[in-house]
Amino acid sequence: MGGDHGIPVTVPASLAFLAHQPDATLLLVGREPELKAALPGRIPASIEIVHADEVVEMHDPVAVALRGKRNSSMRLAVNLVKEGRADVCVSAGNTGALMAIARFVLKTLDGIDRPAIAGVIPNQKGGVTTMLDLGANVDCGPDHLLQFAVLGAALVAAVDEKERPTIGLLNIGEEVIKGNDVVKQAGELLRASSLNFHGNVEGNDIFKGTTDIVVCDGFVGNVALKASEGLVQMLGGFMREEFSRGPVARLQALVAMPAMQRFKRRVDHRYHNGASLLGLRGLVLKSHGSADALAFECALKRGYDEARHRLLERTVAAMQPYVAQLEQMHRSHPSTEANA
Repeated sequence: MGGDHGIPVTVPASLAFLAHQPDATLLLVGREPELKAALPGRIPASIEIVHADEVVEMHDPVAVALRGKRNSSMRLAVNLVKEGRADVCVSAGNTGALMAIARFVLKTLDGIDRPAIAGVIPNQKGGVTTMLDLGANVDCGPDHLLQFAVLGAALVAAVDEKERPTIGLLNIGEEVIKGNDVVKQAGELLRASSLNFHGNVEGNDIFKGTTDIVVCDGFVGNVALKASEGLVQMLGGFMREEFSRGPVARLQALVAMPAMQRFKRRVDHRYHNGASLLGLRGLVLKSHGSADALAFECALKRGYDEARHRLLERTVAAMQPYVAQLEQMHRSHPSTEANA
């Protein structure tokens, strides 16, 4: 029900996903009459509708979503994961509300104060750079950035089978003296940790693939993500304009089309849609609110792959070497956060 477009995107994306993954089952959570109207006359056996009376709107404050709409589609979807009826929850809705609900219902893993949103960005090496946080935590302390690094390392170790993935701390320069107090203190914690900390990295290192993981607070991460997506869209628009300037340009476009299609596939952010909410006792993925049907289908596919590869269990196992370190950090620097 969520996102900028809602059912006109999510239902066609669900049908397209099932066409490629016939062994999957989708629980569509939302207003039943609207969902049935958007589905074909005979609902496929691999689709089950779970009715929800309420919907969390994109502009709803977190408190309203968490306490005032306990029968919302978002809350019921996360509950399905908690109950074991669903292996993973995928939503394009209100990010703050999804994070708050998922944290309240599923709880966090041992040693983790705040879940983080982790996504992948294609890099020049032909792989991807895992980046977190991408918007869940606007204000972070040094200990939170350390926790994000642990979560990122566990994720990459589990999914990419890299025993000691490299970690970079996003900063305005590589030098240790650069950055604000939070980043400087986070750098000290990371250097003292057992993680494979590369050091400070800058914005261009995300796309160079300098490190496997880039850690930052949610404000910076979200700005960097949206700026990169906007740049790709702008460059694509420029190329379309240049190839439509006349008969010769259009002929050149026909010749270059295969290369252009490959280029588009490599940089199209829709194929990388679906960011993982790490640090929870359950799998939850956040799709871009502006996702079209292709992008939301890719988010469903990512969630399917994470569940199929038992990402949660593997992430918990990969985190074990760091749990004791995080608990020691908590004893040394008790969290001042109030309970939700």
